[in-house]
Amino acid sequence: MSLQFLLNGLVNGSMIGLGAIGITLTYSILRFSNFAHGDFMAWGAYAALAVVGVLGGSTPLKPLSFGWPLMTALVVAMALTALLALVLDWLLFARLRARGQSIIVVMASFGASMALRNLLEFVFTSRPAYYSRAIQIAMPLGLGIKITADQIALLLLTVVLVTGMHLFVQRSQRGREMRAYSQNPALARVIGIDVDAVVRATWIIGAALACASGVMVGTLVQLRPLMGLDLLLPIFAAAILGGIGSIPGAVLGGLVIGLSEAAAVQVIGAEWRAAVAFVILMAVLLIRPMGLFGVAER
Repeated sequence: MSLQFLLNGLVNGSMIGLGAIGITLTYSILRFSNFAHGDFMAWGAYAALAVVGVLGGSTPLKPLSFGWPLMTALVVAMALTALLALVLDWLLFARLRARGQSIIVVMASFGASMALRNLLEFVFTSRPAYYSRAIQIAMPLGLGIKITADQIALLLLTVVLVTGMHLFVQRSQRGREMRAYSQNPALARVIGIDVDAVVRATWIIGAALACASGVMVGTLVQLRPLMGLDLLLPIFAAAILGGIGSIPGAVLGGLVIGLSEAAAVQVIGAEWRAAVAFVILMAVLLIRPMGLFGVAER
């Protein structure tokens, strides 16, 4: 049996893990499940596509299928997606949070998700899009595993982003404030933590990483308005599996989900792939609701 599914699962898990970081941050700090997060991924991916078009197309930087235009577009798209998240919070979520209506905030995120998805389809149509159509030759690694230059580059990008995020949360003043607020919001307010700044940082980081995940999907597969919706269940499952509030846990959860889906495709068929994340999610909620690295609330 070919072990190619292990590499495929690792790559897919990296994309899921990046998206799950935003989910775990939003829930642990803002105290609600943001169902519009998947659409941030799609909007970020299409924002990068628009920037690439403005820059004149993505000329491949061999052996990659993309070049400097897409790399530049990624940075711009991350900023634009963060801005979208901040505007959405200002227009909708912040007003509902101020009233203490957590359930209404969750329902509002459903509505925002549908609005963002349909607006994206209206602007870009439902036809699949691509950053580049350059053909890559996979390099053999042994044991039946082959890898492309794009996959290597995007795995390295994941490592850089996750490491940077971990250092930010653990070493920076803002990161320490975010951790303090997630553990005890009332005490954080009392000791003078700038709550508004913490909320802004949460949206910026979560949306930017969602954009990076969406661009990765667009680079390796294709862009579709529904791509965020397709990834919503896996990223939620990854965040819950890793433990809400744990960034390493979200990444590890993403890898577990990605590898499990790839193994399901290999063993029982591709038609069961979508069910894997749901089964894992249900198992975690029944056996260990706080996840692998989560702490039970007191």
